[in-house]
Amino acid sequence: MIRLNLMLLAAVMASAFYLVHTQYESRRLYTAIDKANAQAHRLAADHEQLQVQKREQATPARVQQLAVRQLKMRPVTPGITEYVTVNEPAPAAGAVEGAR
Repeated sequence: MIRLNLMLLAAVMASAFYLVHTQYESRRLYTAIDKANAQAHRLAADHEQLQVQKREQATPARVQQLAVRQLKMRPVTPGITEYVTVNEPAPAAGAVEGAR
C-alpha cells in the first residue's frame, strides 16, 4: 500500500510540475503574441505615415518645384519648341515584288 501511495504521490507531483510549466509557457507565449500585435500596430501606423509622406512628395507643385530648382527645367514656349518631321522611306522595288 505504501508503494502505491508513493507512486500516486509521484504522479501527482509530476502532474503539478507539468501544470506549472504549461501555465508558464502559456503566459510567455501570450506576452509574445501581445508584443507582436503591438509591433504590428506600430508598423501599420508607420506604413500609413510613409504613404502620406509619399503622397506629399508626389504632388504636382512639388514636382514642378524640383524640376525648376534642381533640374533647371523651364516651361515650354512656342519660341523654343522644335518640330521634327519624319519622312517615311519608300519601299524598295524588290520588297513589293516579293510580297506578291
